[in-house]
Amino acid sequence: MRRLIAFGGALLGLTAIALLYLVPWDKAEGVNDLRPVVTGLAAAAVGVYFLAVRLVLRQPQPRHAVWVVLIVAVAMRLPMLFAPPILSSDIYRYVWDGRVQAAGINPYLYVPADPALAPLRDGAIYAHINRPDYAHTIYPPAAQAVFAAVGQLSQTVFAEKLAIAGFEALAIFCAIRLLALTGLPSERVLIYAWNPLAVWSFAMDGHVDAVGIGLLAGALLLLARGRDGWAGAVFGAAALVKFLPLAVGPALWRRGGRWRFACGTAIAIVVLYACYAGVGWRVFGFLPGYSAEEGLESGKGIWLLAGIATVFPLPLYASKIYAAVAILALGAMALWATTRSDSGDIRAVCGRAAALAAAATVVIGPHYYWYFVWLALPAVVAPSRPVLWLSAAPVLLFVNPFEGSFTWASAIYVPALLLALAELRTLFSPTEGTLRCPQRL
Repeated sequence: MRRLIAFGGALLGLTAIALLYLVPWDKAEGVNDLRPVVTGLAAAAVGVYFLAVRLVLRQPQPRHAVWVVLIVAVAMRLPMLFAPPILSSDIYRYVWDGRVQAAGINPYLYVPADPALAPLRDGAIYAHINRPDYAHTIYPPAAQAVFAAVGQLSQTVFAEKLAIAGFEALAIFCAIRLLALTGLPSERVLIYAWNPLAVWSFAMDGHVDAVGIGLLAGALLLLARGRDGWAGAVFGAAALVKFLPLAVGPALWRRGGRWRFACGTAIAIVVLYACYAGVGWRVFGFLPGYSAEEGLESGKGIWLLAGIATVFPLPLYASKIYAAVAILALGAMALWATTRSDSGDIRAVCGRAAALAAAATVVIGPHYYWYFVWLALPAVVAPSRPVLWLSAAPVLLFVNPFEGSFTWASAIYVPALLLALAELRTLFSPTEGTLRCPQRL
């Protein structure tokens, strides 16, 4: 317990130093020269976090250790809720979309700079929106439903952050219940609750990914309780916060409840899209434009292709070849997950979900740090070194001292791939062909 408290105190101290460095808050937003110090402090916190994770996985903790975990988790997040977003301005778009819906307007209909929305503009929210004059909102219907609900109550950044914190609390609660159902120590919720990347991504910058994480945790808990239909519905909502959670669907589609799960997922997706279908195909918003802007179509925004491009020029069809190979590889993993599915072992389900989530994330190769946090959720029940690394190490992406998407991002992806190769023997049983969920790191 003393070591656990010491690690928690170190995390609190490093977080407090970073916050004090950023005071006064009016200089924080958009000031790039603050990022290296914040990145260094966050990276140090990740080192402490890994030691804490190793402690709870290797040594039994006192009965009430989970309360230490929860108190530290709250203490890390609480001051950040009152701070303005520092590393990202996305939350202003969430508030704006909620405001537009509170005015009775479909959020996919206009770009923020459209004259039709002029009466809604102000200096507190509108002035900070990114891409206001050409990008329709990119966020899927489940995210929009959350923005609308918050917008009916309060159209402020703080209110949006509170909602995000609520979904984080849901994720932590569901994770603790999952640990209890699987007979694992409840203090393992530290794997998510103390993750510095989660703290900065959600408590500080308020990214909507926390909504998807909370809903995915709810789906896993419902699945563990045998409520496959409801699990599918909640999973469908999670997938319409951001589409990436769709990658873990095959791990949740298990024998005995497959069609109930699939029907629940389909119904949730149809109902949520129907709420905004009045704009037709514009319901997909800025998604195609975002793909081009981030270099996914050209391949320049994909880590592996960006690395190849440093050696020789990429042909125009390189991204198409990469996409085809990636789809085949992920499809093979999805088939493996569905054929290995069983009726009751939630540890195995989380292990397969973690493998699929990590593979999909690496294939896409995002260079935004908040895309990685969701990997910490299945790792609570089924921890593995490469997944834990990917769930926390992207604090390094707070800053990019090099041009392009390859050099600095390699500090994230290369160690992850090496860890994955080193762990192949523990991930797969040569005799049974099933995923092992290592309990000691």
